[in-house]
Amino acid sequence: VQLQASGGGLVQAGGSLRLSCAASGSTFSTFSRYAMGWSRQVPGKEREFVAVTSWSGASTYYADSVKGRFTISRDNAKNTVYLQMSSLEPEDTAVYYCTADPVIHATTHSRYWGQGTQVTVSS
Repeated sequence: VQLQASGGGLVQAGGSLRLSCAASGSTFSTFSRYAMGWSRQVPGKEREFVAVTSWSGASTYYADSVKGRFTISRDNAKNTVYLQMSSLEPEDTAVYYCTADPVIHATTHSRYWGQGTQVTVSS
C-alpha cells in the first residue's frame, strides 16, 4: 500500500493550499471502501488529527482547529483524497500525512500512513 502525498509548500498567512494523496497497491483495489484522512505533526510534538472522510464522502470530521477553514474531499475514480486549506495560519505549519483505514476514526489512529508533505505558513 502506498499513499503518495503532494501539494505542500510555503504560503503566507491567509493564503491557501491544496494537498493531494494518491493511493495505490493491491490492497487499494477497493480504495472506495477505505476511510481517508489527514493528520499533521510539528517536530517535537505529537501527531494531530486534522480531517477524515468516509469511504463514500458522505461523512466528514474535522479537528476544531481547522473547522471552517479546511475541506476534505475524495475522488474514488482517481483513488485520491484532497485537503483544501484556506485562511492558513502560522500554527498550521507542520508535516501533513495522508492516512487510510477500513474504519473511520476522527483520531490519529490509522492502519496506513503515507509519507509526509511539508506545509509552512509564514506570518
